[in-house]
Amino acid sequence: MVEFALVTVVLVVLFLAILQLALALYVRNTLAAAAAEGARYAANADRSGADGAARTRELAAAALGDQFADEVRVGEAVVDGVRTVVVEVRTTLPLVGLVGPSRALVVRGHAIDEAG
Repeated sequence: MVEFALVTVVLVVLFLAILQLALALYVRNTLAAAAAEGARYAANADRSGADGAARTRELAAAALGDQFADEVRVGEAVVDGVRTVVVEVRTTLPLVGLVGPSRALVVRGHAIDEAG
């Protein structure tokens, strides 16, 4: 009976660690998709960087909650002579549930700027 208790504790901890890793990857992938969509939105000829940031915040808040959509930055970069829009999201990296170090997770989305 003691062996069962010891093995059960190890298996439960392993299972919870796998669930936490899955949650962290879900948050990262969802924010990366929101940043990419925000960059595409801001890259449209009739849109601004503020529109892209707002779109990114909207998508991130809808999928994950407002706490993950607070710090969104939009900028421009030149890649191989082509102007691109870059949307960067900095947020909490979920280590224990949805709690973790602030601004530890950084994701970026890029899109070719249609205006330039």
